[in-house]
Amino acid sequence: MSQTISGSQNTSTGMNAAAYAAGIRDVIVLELKQRLRSRGWYIMLGIWFLLTALVTWLTWASWNASQAYRTQGPDFGYVAGPTGPGSMIFEVVLAFVLLFALLVAPALSANAINGDRSGGTLAILQVTLLTPGQILWGKFFAAWLAALAFLVTSTPFLIFGVVQGGLTPGHVIVSLLMLTVEVGIVCAVGVGISALTARPLFSIVTTYLAVAALVFGTVISFGLGTGLTQGTVMANQPNYPNSSPLVPEGPSAPPAYTCSGPLQEQRVPRTERVAWLLAMNPYVVVADAIPYPVRTGGDVFSGTGTLEGISQLARHAVAGPEGSYTCANGEPQDPYLSQTTPMWPLGLGLQLIVAGLLIWLGWRSLLTPARKLARGTRIA
Repeated sequence: MSQTISGSQNTSTGMNAAAYAAGIRDVIVLELKQRLRSRGWYIMLGIWFLLTALVTWLTWASWNASQAYRTQGPDFGYVAGPTGPGSMIFEVVLAFVLLFALLVAPALSANAINGDRSGGTLAILQVTLLTPGQILWGKFFAAWLAALAFLVTSTPFLIFGVVQGGLTPGHVIVSLLMLTVEVGIVCAVGVGISALTARPLFSIVTTYLAVAALVFGTVISFGLGTGLTQGTVMANQPNYPNSSPLVPEGPSAPPAYTCSGPLQEQRVPRTERVAWLLAMNPYVVVADAIPYPVRTGGDVFSGTGTLEGISQLARHAVAGPEGSYTCANGEPQDPYLSQTTPMWPLGLGLQLIVAGLLIWLGWRSLLTPARKLARGTRIA
């Protein structure tokens, strides 16, 4: 008899889960149908496609021009780098797509709930069998899918960068996966704020401010924090044999140097103490998660892209002066740092906590009957 009760409970749980998922699917379908009817949706996709094409062409032309200068002979002291433009094109386009995805995602998600409330259609959903969770998750996934359409539109240009070479499968897969996650987090923030506020304009502005805080506020906080974390490091003097420290010896590689002389105390910012402020930055999360190939010798910084440069800046911040300052502790420092302590798990975890908290607060605001509503809020 106990087996029969246990089996019936499992069946009931499975049916409830299937019904819950079906309700979310219905909201997603309804939202996407409304978006696909809009002519402006297709205009935005067309503009996005043209802008991404322009950025791709400019990046490719810039790389070719730089290589033409480098191969003009010994007058410049450069030779062509061993890698093609693929890594640079892919990362520049990916950084551009991430930038505009962060601009588009709030517009697609920040009025998902209060827009329907203002139009009088949210109450219609609330009087159906749909639960607040189904409505909220359906709105979120619909906004996420709509934002990912812009990523799909950029796919031909990302493929072009892959075809040019210099990339590994892990590089491409992790880049696209992290970009997808970051877009989803911004959509979750927008939907949560939309459920908490009564006015669509206010929620859109608030979501843009939240995105600006992640992208620019983290960098500003880190910059200000370095001024408050001054410290010292023991270092001596570098010696650059037969070259100037500002002129590369080989293909995009900094000159080799040795350290000599007595160690002296140097005043430097202790960046490792405030490096965590950069963790929540979407660019740092994406760049730090990508498994870049280790560059040594002549190919250091040759063919690197925007995100790899951001990754190196973050790694130097985490390493602090002991790992990045010239001749720190009397040892030459490698200008290209390998990943020892990744920052992206911390940053992604903090982002998920913020997005999850906003989604939970939004779910509470959709519970009916409502105990308190803002003045002027439309009921039906």
